[in-house]
Amino acid sequence: MTELKYLSGFGSEFSSEDPRKPGSLPIGQNSPQKCPYGLYAEQLSGTAFTAPRHENKRSWLYRIRPSVVHKPFKKLDIAKHLTHNWDEQEPDPNQSRWLPFDIPSDESVDFVTGLHTVCGAGDPRSRHGIAIHVYLCNASMDKSAFYSSDGDFLIVPQQGKLKITTEFGLMEVAPNEIAVIQLGMRFAVFVEGPTRGYILEVFDGHFKLPDLGPIGANGLANPRDFLTPVAHYVDEETPGFQIFNKYQGFLFVAEQNHNPFDVVAWHGNYVPYKYDLNNFMVINAVLYDHCDPSIFTVLTCPSAKPGIAIADFVIFPPRWSVQEHTFRPPYYHRNCMSEFMGLILGSYEAKEGGFLPGGASLHSMMTPHGPDDKCFNAASNGALVPQKIAVGTQAFMFESSLSLAITKWGAETCQKLDPKYYECWQNLPKHFSDKAKV
Repeated sequence: MTELKYLSGFGSEFSSEDPRKPGSLPIGQNSPQKCPYGLYAEQLSGTAFTAPRHENKRSWLYRIRPSVVHKPFKKLDIAKHLTHNWDEQEPDPNQSRWLPFDIPSDESVDFVTGLHTVCGAGDPRSRHGIAIHVYLCNASMDKSAFYSSDGDFLIVPQQGKLKITTEFGLMEVAPNEIAVIQLGMRFAVFVEGPTRGYILEVFDGHFKLPDLGPIGANGLANPRDFLTPVAHYVDEETPGFQIFNKYQGFLFVAEQNHNPFDVVAWHGNYVPYKYDLNNFMVINAVLYDHCDPSIFTVLTCPSAKPGIAIADFVIFPPRWSVQEHTFRPPYYHRNCMSEFMGLILGSYEAKEGGFLPGGASLHSMMTPHGPDDKCFNAASNGALVPQKIAVGTQAFMFESSLSLAITKWGAETCQKLDPKYYECWQNLPKHFSDKAKV
């Protein structure tokens, strides 16, 4: 495949046409009586028509056939562990940690059939909540495409590069990059062997860049580093092409006789995009104390309450640690937010043992957590010299204001939940003394 091209920016007004069909974008209007090259005009709306201009999301697609040309949808049960039933298990406030999730090896599994829901909260019917999934697959999607009518997909590859075909164009997304495929956008995933990753699905709205406040005009994830694919169409008669639709937590399929990736040109601000986590500009403490993890927020999906997120996507990249007279790792904490963590590569500073790439942890609302005894002892007694930490590591966190419930697959079926996780804190000693300085 030739090197892919992208458009740079976040939340921008883009326009793109496949160079094989110059002049395919209508000039001066969205829906002319006859579009160039005999194309159909189709609007994809990501917000209500009447949303304020600064929040309004929509794109116009100019395609060979409109997406309405398909047979009726029928309910399907091929992704057996994809669910929004948060009542499968009794509530469990305990700290949870999963060993790396198994990638299938004895059967062919593509991205859609390899979707497994670990935990979540809320209801896509009322457009409020999130779901956290993992994808475990070893085969490419064939004559099929997928879209979610429930929420945006933030995809975090952990093993294996994804080649993603979208209605807007082509993307390649490798580990330590992310992709966001927004509500209603059709896409297909192609892989080259065993592939694993994480997905944060938000039902409420769309991801935004966090406000910077006192940080100023620049920093964290910079808008110019987000990349959107350029138009690339396929004109192909494909009998039996399957369109998978995730709708109200269930999977449906419709057949059509043409390839849906037939968009010759498009313009708008409602687009898929990717981001390289290596480009994140880290903000950190340079004198004392450990900063709150909110300074590592890449993307946020706000709630109706100011300052409160339905979901934040946070990373913990390589950075310098220089604080004086400070316990440098994350502090012990009880949080009114739920924290789901995953590890893309390397080893996380606060728990270098059982928290492994391809695994995960969940610290539920108000459940205490923090460094294990090994990390505490090392950080309490180590020399406080400038140190580059998290080298070769990328951990991330999906943080939510919602109280998350673990699915039956996450609690039992996957057989990866570590029943001994709590033991990593049991050897924390008592240091209390009559002397003020220990």
